[in-house]
Amino acid sequence: MRTRLAYGRSGLDLDLPDGLPVHVVEPRYTPGLADEAEAIRAALRHPISSEPLRERAGPSEAVGIVVNDITRATPYRMILPVLLDELRHIPDDRITLFVATGTHRLNTTVELGSMLGDEIIGRFRIVQNDANDRDSHAWAGTTRSGNAVWLHQELLNCDLRILTGFIEPHFFAGLSGGGKACMPGMALLETILRNHGPAHIDDPRATWGVIQGNPIGEEIREAARMAGPSFLLNVTMNRDKQITGVFAGDPEQAHDRGCESVQRTAMIPVDRPFDIVVTSNSGYPLDLNLYQAVKGMSAAARIVRKGGAIILAADCWDGIPDHGQYKRLLYEADSPTALLKSIRSMRVPVQDVWQAQIHASICTKADVHLFSRNLTDDQITRALLTPCRDIAATIDRMLRNCGPDARIAVLPEGPLTIPCVCA
Repeated sequence: MRTRLAYGRSGLDLDLPDGLPVHVVEPRYTPGLADEAEAIRAALRHPISSEPLRERAGPSEAVGIVVNDITRATPYRMILPVLLDELRHIPDDRITLFVATGTHRLNTTVELGSMLGDEIIGRFRIVQNDANDRDSHAWAGTTRSGNAVWLHQELLNCDLRILTGFIEPHFFAGLSGGGKACMPGMALLETILRNHGPAHIDDPRATWGVIQGNPIGEEIREAARMAGPSFLLNVTMNRDKQITGVFAGDPEQAHDRGCESVQRTAMIPVDRPFDIVVTSNSGYPLDLNLYQAVKGMSAAARIVRKGGAIILAADCWDGIPDHGQYKRLLYEADSPTALLKSIRSMRVPVQDVWQAQIHASICTKADVHLFSRNLTDDQITRALLTPCRDIAATIDRMLRNCGPDARIAVLPEGPLTIPCVCA
């Protein structure tokens, strides 16, 4: 059989012998909207539990539009022209675009141009969040759990914040979009560290598709409320990167509506765990580095048996990122078990510890093999993974050990799928 994995910009064909017990697990397909621009315009003019966008801010008020960074596939070249047309009564110098980098590196000018369009970056002031720069952040409030929320000062100074993004499954916040544009997107590192701390990551409710009761997701919403008056514009998309739904208006009610849509299409039940799970990291741009590729591992880990194997295909053109501590934590660890023990005993968490924690936890459940044309065997091995240079050949070797009746699952779209074992 042949299937195509989402890998980089071009995809990756996977050929397996006919007759193997292979189960393809992918989201239910939703066709793209017939007129994306008109759907966005209609959502902005008839939002959920809110006045139309053009009535939310006067011409003298300051408006901040929060956008994703290069790691997300949000179709801004379609979204922004329509959004800005609804704000045409506001002078350009009263509108600022904020790039919600969270703890990621700052985006280059070329990357910003590819995401937003050169006309947009030449027309408006753009501010990127630097989570390590305390002076650019201000205290916005304290959550019920005691997390002091520090958000970007200039964003807080705006009269209206427009939070944009793409709703997709998220491995510990439940689903993306919504308040994530504020926190972690525009937050200070200390605030993010407390929200993404080891105890929260270990909480079984901090997982794929869960919002209610999720200690991370609920605190994200709480922090976003502290930012002040906001308006949400989120979209959902299919595997072809076509917009399938537009959700605008009240930040929480509109996000809830979008999350319900994603849960209906992305949550796919299977009857029992698999011996081998092949997954992608949903291709460009999400599979740009190993840090992001933990999401693909995590999706596969939901349906692999204890002691089974995961094969992850991720382009990783950005390598194993040097920003934060993820790479150092992996490279300095003797084993996944030792890394988990070290993380859980930390008195003061460090940046990216959450990604290393999930990475190590998956590696204690299954053997993880990585196919990447941009990482060396040494880099992969030091990251506590096993190099894979030929996915079909690796599966063939595994079958000789597991036996011909071994069950195989393939997640072509990786973390855009929320597979779950439902007996």
